Amino acid sequence: MTTAFYTLLGVAVVLFLIIVSNLKVVPQANEYIVETLGKYSKTWSAGLHFKIPFLQSIAKKITLKEQVLDSPPQPVITKDNVTMQIDTVVYFRIFDSKLYTYGAVNPVSALENLTATTLRNLIGELDLDGTLTSRDTINGKMTTILDDATDQWGIKVSRVELKNIIPPKEIQNAMEKQMKAERERRETLLQAEGHKAAAITRAEGDKQAMILAAEGERDATIARAEGEAKAVFLAKQAEADGIRLLREAGADGAVLELKRFETLAKVADGQASKVIIPTDAVNAVTRDVIFSESTGLGSATKQGKRPEPKAKPVDACCDEE
Repeated sequence: MTTAFYTLLGVAVVLFLIIVSNLKVVPQANEYIVETLGKYSKTWSAGLHFKIPFLQSIAKKITLKEQVLDSPPQPVITKDNVTMQIDTVVYFRIFDSKLYTYGAVNPVSALENLTATTLRNLIGELDLDGTLTSRDTINGKMTTILDDATDQWGIKVSRVELKNIIPPKEIQNAMEKQMKAERERRETLLQAEGHKAAAITRAEGDKQAMILAAEGERDATIARAEGEAKAVFLAKQAEADGIRLLREAGADGAVLELKRFETLAKVADGQASKVIIPTDAVNAVTRDVIFSESTGLGSATKQGKRPEPKAKPVDACCDEE
């Protein structure tokens, strides 16, 4: 009984070890390809699985994460026969583990070679300038071509990037000279445009200054003319008001004549002043008693003898009668 017990215990331990050793845990973002007697059986996804001992085996462990294939620089000839070094970076992931396992012997190596040949075909259709300025176009075309070609391998190409484009040394020197000449040309154009803008601005400023000066002179002339006209108007208005007040005060002709000659006396009050008095003014002096008594001009001035009226000739016919 003791021997049988230990035998059963040993068998149980062996079975337990066999069962435990065939329990498999698949990590997240991974898949296992399981074969039964060398033939594809199933694909294990993430989780706990049991493998039949001695009959099933795990053929391949595959990660579903996105992977990066960095190809080394390779020589590529352009349409205008320029040889340059270009390296690429391919981003891909596995979407079908079965196709990836049984579609190609080495899918990653196949993808690398396919990338190189596709790049040569595309660059061979472009010249040097087109290659340097068409990165996005080349990336898009390569992504489309590689994605379509790798579907049978269970690979999904998400993006392709040209990392470096290295032209020959002499081409680099020529490009540097061209870039330098282009920068100098742009600098010359910018300086010329700056001088042009400055000259236009100065001309506009001079024009505005001349316009403002002319407008100021015009406004000053108008203001002076208006001031002189207003002064003349006010003087005439004052003179008219004085005459009106004298009339309203009841002044007669003698008073008005006196005011006139007072004005003449003020005008004559000065050195080297010569006043010419009209004849009618002298006659008015001799007629006005008030002026004669106040100035004495009436007594000093002789009144001319008036010519006697000629005798009317007598008609001869009348004398005979």
